[in-house]
Amino acid sequence: MQSRTSFFNGTLFRKNLTRFWPLWGLASFVGALFPLALLLQLMRRENFYMWNNPLDFTEMYYNVAAYGVPVISLLYAILCAMMVWSYLYNSRSVGLAHTLPIRREGLFLTNFLSGMAMMLIPYVIIGALCILVSVVGGCFDPKGLAVTILTVLGLSFFYFASATFVAFVTGNIFALPAVYFMLHFLAVLLDWLVSTFAQGFLFGLSGGYTGVVEWLSPTVYLEDQLRVDSTYEIITTQTSLTGAYSETNQLTAVRLEHFWLIGVYALVGVALLALAWLLYRRRRSESAGDVVAVGWMKPLFRFGTAALAALLGGIALYELFWRNFQDGRYYEVAPMLVCMLVAGAIGYYAASMLLAKSLRVFRGSWKGMALVAAGCVALCCVLHFDLLGVEDRVPEASQVKKVELYTANNNYTFYPDEDAELLEQVRTVHQTIVSDKDDILEGYDRRMWAVNSGDVEYVSFDVTYELTNGLKVERNYGLTVTRDRMAQAGTYDNLLDRLVNSEAMKAKRLHVGDSRYDISSGYLYLEAVGDSFDLNSREAAAVLEAVGKDARAGTWGTYDWFENDRRDCYAMSLELSFTFMGEEGHLRGDWISINVRPGMDNTITCLKDLGLVTDDALRTYGELYPEDYQDYADYVEKYGMGAVEEAGPASVGVIGGADGFAAVVVS
Repeated sequence: MQSRTSFFNGTLFRKNLTRFWPLWGLASFVGALFPLALLLQLMRRENFYMWNNPLDFTEMYYNVAAYGVPVISLLYAILCAMMVWSYLYNSRSVGLAHTLPIRREGLFLTNFLSGMAMMLIPYVIIGALCILVSVVGGCFDPKGLAVTILTVLGLSFFYFASATFVAFVTGNIFALPAVYFMLHFLAVLLDWLVSTFAQGFLFGLSGGYTGVVEWLSPTVYLEDQLRVDSTYEIITTQTSLTGAYSETNQLTAVRLEHFWLIGVYALVGVALLALAWLLYRRRRSESAGDVVAVGWMKPLFRFGTAALAALLGGIALYELFWRNFQDGRYYEVAPMLVCMLVAGAIGYYAASMLLAKSLRVFRGSWKGMALVAAGCVALCCVLHFDLLGVEDRVPEASQVKKVELYTANNNYTFYPDEDAELLEQVRTVHQTIVSDKDDILEGYDRRMWAVNSGDVEYVSFDVTYELTNGLKVERNYGLTVTRDRMAQAGTYDNLLDRLVNSEAMKAKRLHVGDSRYDISSGYLYLEAVGDSFDLNSREAAAVLEAVGKDARAGTWGTYDWFENDRRDCYAMSLELSFTFMGEEGHLRGDWISINVRPGMDNTITCLKDLGLVTDDALRTYGELYPEDYQDYADYVEKYGMGAVEEAGPASVGVIGGADGFAAVVVS
């Protein structure tokens, strides 16, 4: 009788489930507590009608699926993988498993299905209880339930398939979780590391995380992309007894945005599972106990560990031992190279010891260390000399979809079709800043000592270009502007002043003529009399129109770079709030703070007509707090030099221009 090949062994499957029942049993018990608690709440009389809409339950399902399931599956999958593939990490157990009358195909499929069963049993129990609760509450929604089930199935499969792939890459039970989490978060870590390292060399480059390759870190990407889009409708009801009206928000639609990503990652899981099977077919039983079980991956592990150590450790050592000794704002090449070489050597030899399972790894290792050193030198040279032209890059207007600028305490947004002239001015200022790099860096520290002197001020110029190809170019510059340079045509000081104080930019601050923004509310606080008012949309719109008239008359909106106090402003806080639709489809807010000064007749008249301001409230900060705005000479005359030497010269100023965020700074 011809024997047949079986790819599934029921006995092994049942043994895995019974042997590791504490894992899936505890997960099921903990997870079941949440729907049971919800059921108990529903059984209370006052809460029975708390959910009267099936979409309420669907919204709850989707929130758990979008924000909870990726993280839970990430952690739970590695525990299941460590259970079902534990026999691979001991030479005796793997030898015994491979002598059983089960082919490797049978072992692979059976153990994988065992792990998937352990992954899904808690979800099945929790899901059944949730269905029971929704039926009891009369809120059963088949569509929402189906989407949630597909999300759980797809993510569970992907995470366990990725854990299975890592299980066949490694040969050590302790290396399995370490490599697993590194695989899932390596892209995010490298993104942050490279960005942080590069911004220490490149002028204007903003450091930190960019998210360009975030999709290679599935958990981070899913948490960012999966969103629950809920639509509400205002329902107005009238009571028959009193005739009073009441409004309630009723949920009318719920959608799980970017649900298709679940299918994409499930397909990635299929590919990882196929790779895992190919690795298992060629896996040697003798690799049990090795940190890396695949021969050709060992150099990747050794040099990859060295590269990570050189970057992370190099930055840490430089900040710890050299940062206080350097003069400039950017890394010095020679000290950074030394720090990187020390950290890279530690990483290289640590990885070599793990691979060799021995401390004797130094003989003949000079070739590998030479490669590590060459990589460190090459990276520092590329960044120090900007061989890739990152610093000089200013996108062409034809490549730009949108530009966001922060300067002079205000945020601006430009669109090429609507703001072509302003956008070109922004690019000109940017190009001039890049051209003046050497002068900016050489004189930065010297000029910073003179900040707040009345002739020198520190300003930020932060610009982000959103390109038509979906990428972003972001640059942040800390600059000093001087009165002398601002009077010289062609300097970035002069060009920046002409840009910020142009009539078009004043209109931009107020969102005049921009249909994207709707004035929604406002706030007014009168410090002289202690009154405050919340402005409705009609009142805020009237004030906005009046400020716009003053801007056209030249009495509002001129940003003074060197006079940062508000002694000549009225002692009042006036804020106007706007709403606009963000690109993600959600309503967002914006606001502007208006410094009201004498001469703004239209604004003052409007506030009086609305009954918000009287003549008693029209006192300037200088009149209200004369002691806070004394000149240095008056301070000395009043208090004497002894008081100055004892307490130090006090100066109080308010950072903020004609229409920016204002913060009181005492030095």
